[in-house]
Amino acid sequence: QVQLVESGGGLVQPGGSLRLSCVTSGIIFSFWTMGWYRQAPGKQRELVASMTATSRLKYADSVKGRFTISRDNAKNMVYLQMSSLRPEDTAVYYCNTDPELSFAWGQGTQVTVSS
Repeated sequence: QVQLVESGGGLVQPGGSLRLSCVTSGIIFSFWTMGWYRQAPGKQRELVASMTATSRLKYADSVKGRFTISRDNAKNMVYLQMSSLRPEDTAVYYCNTDPELSFAWGQGTQVTVSS
């Protein structure tokens, strides 16, 4: 059974930082490209960052230079360091493989950027 559990979200002021974490189980983590997705109210879920098993990185244009994805294969975890946060970054953030496993979506973690 695949489980993806996100944590680390919260309320932050514009310009602030947050670090999201995702612990995974039920997959051979080190083989997969892992991604962070987000879904804002009224919008479709989008991929914001991904990292291959060989550490190749991909970022959405909207987060380039502000977000950094990383992974720890020994702990089966993936992280998203977010800085210079903007109100438009407000969303529920999810981790999943890239491309996603449709049956594996977790609860996500809410990130709200507001003054």
